[in-house]
Amino acid sequence: MAKIVVVKDLRSSFGPVRDQGQRPTCLAFAVSDAHAALRKPWKPLSCEFVFYHAQRRAGREPTRPALLSSVLTTLRLDGQPIETDWPYLDDLPADLGDYGPPSGLSVFRRNGEAKSDKLGGVVAQLDAGLPAVVLLFLSDAFYEPDRNGVVHERPGETPDPARAHAVIAVGHARIGGKRAILIRNSWGDEWGIDGYGWLSEDFLAPRLRRTVVLEEEVHVPGKNLAA
Repeated sequence: MAKIVVVKDLRSSFGPVRDQGQRPTCLAFAVSDAHAALRKPWKPLSCEFVFYHAQRRAGREPTRPALLSSVLTTLRLDGQPIETDWPYLDDLPADLGDYGPPSGLSVFRRNGEAKSDKLGGVVAQLDAGLPAVVLLFLSDAFYEPDRNGVVHERPGETPDPARAHAVIAVGHARIGGKRAILIRNSWGDEWGIDGYGWLSEDFLAPRLRRTVVLEEEVHVPGKNLAA
């Protein structure tokens, strides 16, 4: 195994990795935890809240994955409260009429921008001390990082558009002379090394779809168009 030469590591800005379970909420988790890491000190924010409002804005059922545009609009206009104000639900209520946030919550809003799908852009954001939300298409190798938490490209594997996923880039390194991106996943602490893993450049580059960088806080309340 080639030595991992770490160049940037932002894991100290985050708390324990969380677990989305079987729900299609990876983007809400990635955006929520990236947002929480920027606020400091770490206090997890409600991904349930941002997912709920993103689905309402897009007119999508909560059983479907969220759209990036809806999540970013929600973060800017609706914001999100701390996790304990509306904790994540392992399962949706049987009656979706019972699904909704408590009223009167204090929320935090932030702008975000979708960037190019170039690996160099991710590295530049990390070097600036900013985590980046990464949207990618998976393949089988992603499910089985090696004992050092590294996901390598496998011969013959191609990106699978049916397996879209969102994670947070929190660092970068050199492994065997090539770049690798450290990611924070939302599958609990049993994936990779305590929920983190290294994606080799050969694996990530052809699978990278979009990146998102969260920017300045929004202090002026926005009109809640999703209500």
